[in-house]
Amino acid sequence: MSCDLHTHTNHSDGSSTPKELVALAKEHNLIIALTDHNTVTGLAEFLSEADRLGVTAIGGTEFSTVYHGEEFHLLGLFIDPDRYGEVEELCREYHLLKEESNIRLVERLCEAGYAIDYASIKKRNVKGNINRAHIAAELMEKGYVGSVSEAFDRLLDEKCGYYIPPRRLELTDAIRFLRGIGALPVLAHPLKDIDATQLRRMLPELIDAGLIGMETMHSSYSDESIAVSKEIAREYGLLESGGSDYHGSIKPGVRLGVGKGNLNIPDSVYYGLLEVKNAEK
Repeated sequence: MSCDLHTHTNHSDGSSTPKELVALAKEHNLIIALTDHNTVTGLAEFLSEADRLGVTAIGGTEFSTVYHGEEFHLLGLFIDPDRYGEVEELCREYHLLKEESNIRLVERLCEAGYAIDYASIKKRNVKGNINRAHIAAELMEKGYVGSVSEAFDRLLDEKCGYYIPPRRLELTDAIRFLRGIGALPVLAHPLKDIDATQLRRMLPELIDAGLIGMETMHSSYSDESIAVSKEIAREYGLLESGGSDYHGSIKPGVRLGVGKGNLNIPDSVYYGLLEVKNAEK
C-alpha cells in the first residue's frame, strides 16, 4: 500500500472537495493526508468521509512561513480535532494580510492592462482562501496566459514586481506551535527552493525548535533530489515524509499518489510518523 501525505482541496487552492479527495484515495488504495494551506476548515468533512469509506486519513495543514526572509512551507500532520480552533486563530491574521496582498496584486495587474476582477475570483472560490493560484486561473480564463505556471513565471512571482507577499509566521515559531498542540512538524519540499548545502545549514536550528521530519519525496523532485533528501534525513535523524502536492485541476500534471508519475511513497512512511505521534501522546 502507498500513501500521499501532502494534498489540497477547495478549502485552499485545490479543485476537489474533501469528500472527492477521500473517494480518489479509496479508488487508488492510498493512505491520505489533507494539508490545505493555512487552514483546517476542510478536515471535519475529510475525516468523516474517510471514516465512512474506510480510508486511513490524517488531518493536517500547510503553513506559509519565513526563515531569514525566505519563504518556506511547513506541514503539520496529525492535528487533533480539539486543536483546530487554535490553528484557525493562528492563521486569522495571516488571512487578513493575505487578502490585502491579493487585492493590491489584482490592482497592479489591472493597471498593467490585465482586466481581472477580484470580486469575481472570490465568488467562484467561496470555500477557500484566495491565493495566487486562483488569480492565475482567472488570468487563464481571460486568455492572458496559457497555464498556471506561465502566470507565475510572467506575472505572479515576486520578482515580476506585481506581487508583494504578506507578512508570514516565522518558521521556527510555526514548528514550536505545532509541537505545542501535539502535531508533527514536517518541512515541505525543501529542495524545491534551496540546495542541499543551504538545507544542511538551516536544519540544526529547525531541529532545535522541534522539527520532526522532512519531505524526501515530492512531485517536483528528480530521482537525484529524492536520493539527496533521503541521505540528509538519515544524516540529521529526521523522519521521512512525502506527497504529491495534489491540487486537482489547478495542477493537472500532478496526480494523487504518483505526482508526475515518479512517486511511490510506501506506507512505512505513514507508520513511522504514526509511531512518533503515538509515542508523544
